Amino acid sequence: MLTLAPASGPTLLGVDVILVGSILAGIAALAMVMAIYAAVTVKDPMAKRVKALNDRRAELKTGMLTQTTKKRQSLTRRTDTTDKMKDTLQGMKVLQESQVKMIQQKLAQAGYRNKELAIAIIFARMVLPVVLGLIGVVIFYWTETFPEWGSMKRFMGFAGLVILGYKGPEIFLANTSSKRTAAIQKGLPDALDLLVICAEAGLTVDAAFNRVARELGRAYPELGEEFALTAIELSFLTERRQAFENLAYRVNLEAVRGVVTTMVQTERYGTPLASALRVLSAEFRNERMMRAEEKAARLPAIMTVPLILFILPVLFIVILGPAACSISDAFSHD
Repeated sequence: MLTLAPASGPTLLGVDVILVGSILAGIAALAMVMAIYAAVTVKDPMAKRVKALNDRRAELKTGMLTQTTKKRQSLTRRTDTTDKMKDTLQGMKVLQESQVKMIQQKLAQAGYRNKELAIAIIFARMVLPVVLGLIGVVIFYWTETFPEWGSMKRFMGFAGLVILGYKGPEIFLANTSSKRTAAIQKGLPDALDLLVICAEAGLTVDAAFNRVARELGRAYPELGEEFALTAIELSFLTERRQAFENLAYRVNLEAVRGVVTTMVQTERYGTPLASALRVLSAEFRNERMMRAEEKAARLPAIMTVPLILFILPVLFIVILGPAACSISDAFSHD
């Protein structure tokens, strides 16, 4: 009885070309669908930020109207969940005020306005290592998920999960804060130019901040949010210096601290605001140009590895492939 062997497609270096092409075509189709979905479902980036600014404005208004300590304490957004977390941490003697303040500043620098999230972060740093450690024990020791792994690999996987549970929230906050800081740094020179124009036009400082926030809200939403929040605090806080210090508190950027120092000195001594901001704007713009030139200078060294790994092999295949096929056909006919 004759049996027919299954037909195999063309291969290149032992790899089925049709199978690899089908997988790549499927990935390309999925990427196209996701791109179309992202283009169709475009959301307004300022909607959530406007809501946060309105909440802050309402909070400041309420703070001006309330006089008793009890009413002022009610301004802080608290929930039963965070209260239970705080009571648990205080019962275990692991809650420190300095740690809470540090995490609150990191949350502010990452764009999270709710200070009660600091309790949740501390609680997560305590609970996640235990949870992920139990998951690691189940995966690496109680089940045969990785039967070929030795004792050292199992222990390393378990230790990696525990460390990830402890450092994960901190790494997330650090990455979010760094991305937000980079976005603010990118748009700061343009914002200072607009502040100079507003100051020379005769606008007050809070009106200038509000106008710049409206103009740059679409191009630089993070910077627009910070300027709008500063304008709100300038309008409601009793000490204008505190509003500028809050801006430096929320943004982990040396350039913003320089702007805050200039604003405070201008408010105190009455020095010309436009000339000081013009000097800062020129300095920050030169720094941005230097960073761009530095990235351009690093580009040849960065492109060396992709050139060797991806471009040169394809080039060799395109150039030498037809010759290799011709030689192979010649030997096969012989």
